[in-house]
Amino acid sequence: MVANKDAGANDTYECDALVVGSGAAGMAAAVTAGHRGLDILIVEKEPRFGGTTARSGGWLWIPGTSLARAWGIVESPDQARTYLRHEAGNSFDAARVDAFLTSGPEAVDFFTTKTAVRFDMPLVFPDYHAEAPGGTQGGRSMVTRPFDGRELGDLIKHLGMPLPELTVFGMMLGSGKEIIHFMRATKSMASAFYVAKRLSRHFRDVMRYGRGMTLTNGNALAGRLAKSALDLKIPLWLSSPVRELIVENGTVCGAIVEREGRMVRVRARRGVVLACGGFPHDVARRKAMFPHAPTGAEHYSPGPTGNTGDGLRLAEAVGGRVEDTLPNAAAWVPVSVTRRKDGTSGVMPHFIDRAKPGVIAVTRDGVRFANEGNSYHDFVQQMMKTAKPGEEIAAFLICDHPTLRKYGLGCVPPFPMPLGHHLKTGYLLRGNTLAELAAQAGIDARNFEATVAKFNATAAEGTDPDFGKGSRAYNRYQGDALHGPNPCVAPIQKGPFYAIKMVIGDLGTYAGIKTDADARALDADGQPIQGLYAAGNDMASIMGGNYPGAGITLGPALTFGYIAGRHISSVRA
Repeated sequence: MVANKDAGANDTYECDALVVGSGAAGMAAAVTAGHRGLDILIVEKEPRFGGTTARSGGWLWIPGTSLARAWGIVESPDQARTYLRHEAGNSFDAARVDAFLTSGPEAVDFFTTKTAVRFDMPLVFPDYHAEAPGGTQGGRSMVTRPFDGRELGDLIKHLGMPLPELTVFGMMLGSGKEIIHFMRATKSMASAFYVAKRLSRHFRDVMRYGRGMTLTNGNALAGRLAKSALDLKIPLWLSSPVRELIVENGTVCGAIVEREGRMVRVRARRGVVLACGGFPHDVARRKAMFPHAPTGAEHYSPGPTGNTGDGLRLAEAVGGRVEDTLPNAAAWVPVSVTRRKDGTSGVMPHFIDRAKPGVIAVTRDGVRFANEGNSYHDFVQQMMKTAKPGEEIAAFLICDHPTLRKYGLGCVPPFPMPLGHHLKTGYLLRGNTLAELAAQAGIDARNFEATVAKFNATAAEGTDPDFGKGSRAYNRYQGDALHGPNPCVAPIQKGPFYAIKMVIGDLGTYAGIKTDADARALDADGQPIQGLYAAGNDMASIMGGNYPGAGITLGPALTFGYIAGRHISSVRA
């Protein structure tokens, strides 16, 4: 972005507010405060901006928005509050939840009317526990509208890339209809035409710009927020980690930032916002807070490797406290570890494949343990509960040949894309019989054959007496609407058979800095630390360690970034 001034000869820089981190929370705080006339500086430790947001699905969960009302979905804050109280249980934080429910719709209206940010809301996307008190069948989850990366000018070169495992030829697919078109490309002329046109545009952009210019999902959100900051001429320093906060008379008033090999003293007259992305790659804190990772290494995060808990450590150094009592310290997701064609390892989150008909999951004992169509967070919790003490916590996704070629599985694409690379690397395991597959995967063959036989006995009828796959709204949404009688259940019977090993990963950490309803960091006595704010995954989650719906990370990130930017604008310099 165009800097309105730079650090001078004395390695000092002055601004009204310093934002540390360039994901959705940090950008939201910067844009909100910048729009109110403040002089803002954003610093990012990585050479690219966007953080976890740029790799994400770009969904935001915010109840009661004008977007929902446009669909005729009107709900009172009490309904969402009831749902969040149910989800958070003993970790329910009434003050911060109320702030979220009040300011969330305001934030959406601000960003969609005053900035380059735009969202689309599907009529139906159920909460993950839609059947719970206060849950709904739709109207709370929205997705970022695609964005033309060319609007960023030269800045597009510095936008974080989407997760390779979630792309097709390096192209991140939009949600909903676009994914359906790609899955039906060999069955529908309309879908084939759509896919051909989309791919042609992507390859043309790659040849001209070095990357695709049709930004979707989280890449679109990061791009739209960056465009909004660019319009306000807010400077962004990349490869500029914060080394320590500056405190004067008990107030945080800046930071020491390492930039281009020198230390710059940034004085922030109104305060500092920490939005560094949490700690998914902080091995020491994982060891302390992730029960499944006794050494800190037994965990695989698809988040940026630079998210190593900088914000938490900076806050702790000036008296801040990290919330360590949540029942889940992170948003869990089952992942598989794949080998990319360049030889590096990749981490693939399993979002929707588990819900498809003809797919089940088993342990090494060869038995099912959960409703495969439930949310990724719920599914991993069942993985943990089922694991034997001292054993690796893992599970295997299982399907037959027709199912694999129809839907794909993990990183393995559907027909007509080839399977060879994934078979060669051992990511995808194959057996002509169930017993042969069990031997390949190290699964108890006898139990495995019995499990599949029991599942198949009722699968043709679309029922799952053991775990009720397809019985919940969220299951059915992620299944195959064209498959009946149950969009999530079909027999596993036509070999060869396939398996992919899943382990535990995260979509962001929940255990963050304790804050109040104004996003101000709190000290050991629960009092605000003057001049210090936290948002995004640096802030302790308001979800109480649970995962209520699609976008419960980015929704609060945008909202509390907005709250922080609004509050810091009201502080006297």
